[in-house]
Amino acid sequence: MFEEHNQAIFNLLAERRLVEPASLQAAFAEHHATGKPLARMLLDLGLLKKSALLNAVAAHLGCDYAGDLPATLPGDAIALVERRIARTYGVAPIASDAFSVSVAAMDPFNPNLVNDLTFALQRDVRVSVADPESVSLLIRQHYGEEEISLDAALDDLQAQVGDTDDEVLSEADIEQLAGQTPIIRFVNLVLAQAIRDKASDIHFEPFEHDFKIRYRIDGSLYEMAPPPKNLALPIISRLKVLANLNIAERRLPQDGRIKLNLGGRAVDLRVSTLPTQFGESVVLRVLDQTSVQLELKQIGLPDAIRTGVEEIIRRPNGIFIVTGPTGSGKTTTLYSCLKTLNTVDSKLLTVEDPVEYEIDGVMQVPVNLAAGLTFARALRTFLRQDPDIVMVGEIRDLETAQIAIQASLTGHLVLSTLHTNDAPSAVTRLADMGIEPFLLASTLEAVLAQRLVRRTCAACRIPFEPGDDLLRQLGVNRAALAGRPFYSASGCRACHHTGYQSRLGIFEFLPMNDALRELVVQGVSLVQLRQKAMTQGMTSLREAGLAAILAGETTVEEVVKYT
Repeated sequence: MFEEHNQAIFNLLAERRLVEPASLQAAFAEHHATGKPLARMLLDLGLLKKSALLNAVAAHLGCDYAGDLPATLPGDAIALVERRIARTYGVAPIASDAFSVSVAAMDPFNPNLVNDLTFALQRDVRVSVADPESVSLLIRQHYGEEEISLDAALDDLQAQVGDTDDEVLSEADIEQLAGQTPIIRFVNLVLAQAIRDKASDIHFEPFEHDFKIRYRIDGSLYEMAPPPKNLALPIISRLKVLANLNIAERRLPQDGRIKLNLGGRAVDLRVSTLPTQFGESVVLRVLDQTSVQLELKQIGLPDAIRTGVEEIIRRPNGIFIVTGPTGSGKTTTLYSCLKTLNTVDSKLLTVEDPVEYEIDGVMQVPVNLAAGLTFARALRTFLRQDPDIVMVGEIRDLETAQIAIQASLTGHLVLSTLHTNDAPSAVTRLADMGIEPFLLASTLEAVLAQRLVRRTCAACRIPFEPGDDLLRQLGVNRAALAGRPFYSASGCRACHHTGYQSRLGIFEFLPMNDALRELVVQGVSLVQLRQKAMTQGMTSLREAGLAAILAGETTVEEVVKYT
C-alpha cells in the first residue's frame, strides 16, 4: 500500500501521533533494513488500522475518504473513463455529471493525477482516498484483467525507469526504483508467466553486458528475452522487497520467501540471492502446491513398487531412504508418504532445509544453521517429543545417521533422503559414513532410487527403428523389442518446440531381506550387493528407463542422461 511514499506516510503518522513514536521509529528502521513498505509493516504488526491510515492520508491530501466503495460502478462514469486511463492511473470512477467526475485512486499521492485526468477527461476531477486493493478489484471487475505482454511491459519499463548507475544510487533511490509501477508490473508478469509455464526455478542473472532471466522447465533452462542490463538493480531490488530482504545489503547472500496468490492459487517462492562480480544473482524456487501431486498413487510409482513402499512405511519402526540427485523428486515422494501416514492417531515430525510444502497435521521444523539448529540437533530433540514417525530432510553426516539409527531402534519410523546414484549405493554410503554394518542391517528397511526424465510430446513424437549400435549401448536384444519402435522428440507449438511435455519418474526399489542383510553385515562391495539385489528381482533404473522408452513415454537421450 502506497509503496513509493514511505517517508510521507511516516511524517503524517508522526504529526498526527496515530502510532506511538517509539513503535513508529522502530517500524521505520525495520522498513529501511528490509525494504518492506512502512504502511504494510504497520498494518501487519497491528499498530494501525487500515481505515485510520486511509483517513489520515485523505486528511493530509485534502481529499474525501471513500470507506465504502460501490459494488458496481456507474455506467456513465465507466463510459467517461476508458480502460486505458483507468489502468494507467489506477482509478475507479465512482460518480460523474456533466462537469465533473469523482474517482477513487490507488495512488492519491501522485502529484500529476488531477492535472493529467482533467486534461484527458475534460472534466473537473475529484480524487477520493480508498483502499488500494478494493480500487484494484473494481478496475479488474469492470475493465477486465490486464492484458499486457512481457515485451510491452519491458518497453514501458525502459521508457519510464531509464538509466541507473549502481554506484551513485542511495538506499532511498533504490527503494523508490523498486516501488515504481512499471517495475512492479514487469516483475509480476515474469513471475506469472513462469508459473503458467510450470517452471520449477526462475533465474535472474547479471553479467558484464547482459541481464538474463531464465526459467527451468522440466529440468531444462530456457531463456526469455533479456531486459537491458541497467534494469538489473531495480528488478532485483523489487524481488528483495517482495521477499522482505535487506535491499541495501548487496555484499552477502540472503534467503527469503515470497507468497503470491495467482488466480486463486497460493504459490510460494523460495528466494536466494548471491553476490557476483557484476551484481546480485537471484534464484526463485517455485513451490506451487496446487501443481504437485502429494499422493503415492499419483506420483507415477509402478504398482509393484507402490505396494512395496506402502508396506514399508506402515511398519512401526525402521529406516526408509529415498535417494537420487537434486531435482529428482525425492522430497515429493517423502511428502506423499507423510500424507499417507498422516492420521489422527500418529504424531509426525519433520526437519527440513527448508520446509517446502506445508502439510496440515504434521509438525515441520526448518533447519536454522545460524541459530545452531541442524538436522542432528533437531532429530535429537524429536526423540523427546513422543513422535511415531520422523522425517529428516537429508542424512548429511555421521551424527545425523547415528541419531536416525537410534530413533529406529527405539521404535520410530524414520524417513530420509541421500544423494547417491542408485539404491544399493545408499547402503554402502551409510557404511562409509561410519555406521556399524550390524546396526545398518537391523534398521534399514528399504531404499527407493528415482530420477525424473522428460516425457515426449504425444503431438509430435516420431517413431524410428533403433540401430544395432544403439541397442548394444543400451544392452538390449532386438528380439526383446517385439517390433516396437523407439521415439524421438521433434518439437511443435504444443510443447514450445522442445519435443517434451512434463516429466515422469523412473524408479529402482530395494527392499531389504535376510539375504541382503547378511551381505551388509559381511561388508561386501557395492558390485556384489547390486548383483544380489538384481538376482532377487530388483529392476534397475536403466531397465525402468528402457521400459519407458518402449512405452513411447521418453527418449533414449533422456534415459542415457539420467541413468
